[in-house]
Amino acid sequence: MTKSKPFSLLFFFSLTLFLLTLLSSSLAARTKTDSLYTTFLHCLTQNTKDPSISNIVFSQTNLSFSTVLQNYIRNARFNTTSITKPLLIVTPKQPSHVQSTVICAKQVNIQIKIRSGGHDYEGISYISNQPFIILDMFNLRTINVDIKNEVAYIQAGATLGEVYYRISEKSKVHGFPAGVCPTVGVGGHVSGGGYGAMLRKYGLSVDNIIDAEIVDVKGRLLNRKSMGEDLFWAIRGGGGASFGVVLSYTIKLVAVPKTVTVFRIEKTLEQNATDLVVQWQQVAPTTDNRIFMRLLLQPKSSTVVKGTKTIRASVVALFLGRADEVVKILGKEFPRLGLKKKDCIELSWINSVLWYNDELSLKNGKKPVNLLDRNVNSAGLGKRKSDYVQKAISKDDLEGIWKKMIELGKIGFVFNPYGGKIAEIPADATPFPHRAGNLFKIQYSVNWDDPSPNATVGFLNQAKVLHSYMTPFVSKNPRSAYINYRDLDIGINSFGKNSYQEGKVYGTMYFNNNFDRLVKIKTAVDPGNFFRNEQSIPILPRKA
Repeated sequence: MTKSKPFSLLFFFSLTLFLLTLLSSSLAARTKTDSLYTTFLHCLTQNTKDPSISNIVFSQTNLSFSTVLQNYIRNARFNTTSITKPLLIVTPKQPSHVQSTVICAKQVNIQIKIRSGGHDYEGISYISNQPFIILDMFNLRTINVDIKNEVAYIQAGATLGEVYYRISEKSKVHGFPAGVCPTVGVGGHVSGGGYGAMLRKYGLSVDNIIDAEIVDVKGRLLNRKSMGEDLFWAIRGGGGASFGVVLSYTIKLVAVPKTVTVFRIEKTLEQNATDLVVQWQQVAPTTDNRIFMRLLLQPKSSTVVKGTKTIRASVVALFLGRADEVVKILGKEFPRLGLKKKDCIELSWINSVLWYNDELSLKNGKKPVNLLDRNVNSAGLGKRKSDYVQKAISKDDLEGIWKKMIELGKIGFVFNPYGGKIAEIPADATPFPHRAGNLFKIQYSVNWDDPSPNATVGFLNQAKVLHSYMTPFVSKNPRSAYINYRDLDIGINSFGKNSYQEGKVYGTMYFNNNFDRLVKIKTAVDPGNFFRNEQSIPILPRKA
């Protein structure tokens, strides 16, 4: 008994010391955050002359901080206690709030992450390995639709669903070519290129932008005329967060028929899905520009041979016209699809947006007004990667790919066809370079429910292995990727002395020959590299 007392006392004192150290560290961190909040709020108040400015600034001690942070986290991989949190979140309600935030962040020398509500697959708009604040744009969501002039003014914090709905309120024969998911934020989507089911008819979102507003590193509010054509070029596909804070875009509306047609056709390997995919590669990028046929490829349990797996190929399509016409066109060009009129659904364009996002939505009673639902704080776990295919993949090679997918277990593909309008626009017209010469884009997609580290590592590995396996079949020199499917596996900019060289790794993949022009513009408008993230456009190295 006597020998155990010293040990017990030693353990007690060690535990006490540990707890005191932990408490001291926590108090120091809180003191630092409180100090930043006070300093930052004082600066904002001085710059905006707005006495209510404190209502848009959330420190970690604010009871609403976690809710505001989590509402627009769209990937639950980055919603854990171990992930570094911002010191402050600023939720501007008017342009002057953004201007003051930029000015004050520079004064206190803290990094800004800009979040516009988008899906942000790698979370770089709300996580960082250094102290940072979030500039969360969700309150800046004004949409003004001018049908007479066929344009619309859209603030960066609006969602695509809100844009589509507001257009449909004014006209049933106008739309906008952007993404199929209504909760994607305009700011990130458009600044990275933006594509959807009308890309073959009308090109990308950035191909239909006629003006923009941005707050630059000096806190100035600039439009197309005052920012100049170089910067206007850069923020239409070059990732706006590298150059400033994009506040709005002015878009050209496009014509849509009163009635459009959608359909889904599914086939498994036992139903000759491989032959369907071979023919899809020949037809989808070359057919009538009004037809967009997305191809989903996923492993699933076979119903033919129990206990085994197969691949399901699903063609999910939008046709800007009536069912009879698309059945006739694809009957000639795509006989492997076997499309019949009974497979087709005719509806309005705005209802096709609902259907394309969730094919059961209309049957379940959803209406266009449901596109206004932001589905906040509803993140799942997932990983995305991308590639471009410039030469059709042979039947034998497809069969090898199916085998690898089944072996891996869950990772799937989304093939998005190109051709049409997107290929008619020169590769240097916008920073988005992946145009003529590309048959389709691949999205690697895997989602899971188990949040355990082992499960996460396993699913991330599936994406890496399949991406590696696809090397012989995709673009080369460079192996290209899509910036809006951000992928930190292909290089991270550590903001060190060699940041240009680090940036060139991912920059060339995202922007091909347009990368160097983006770097020059970045260096001119933000020479101190204030607007930066893990895959931002770097500045040119300073000469010795």
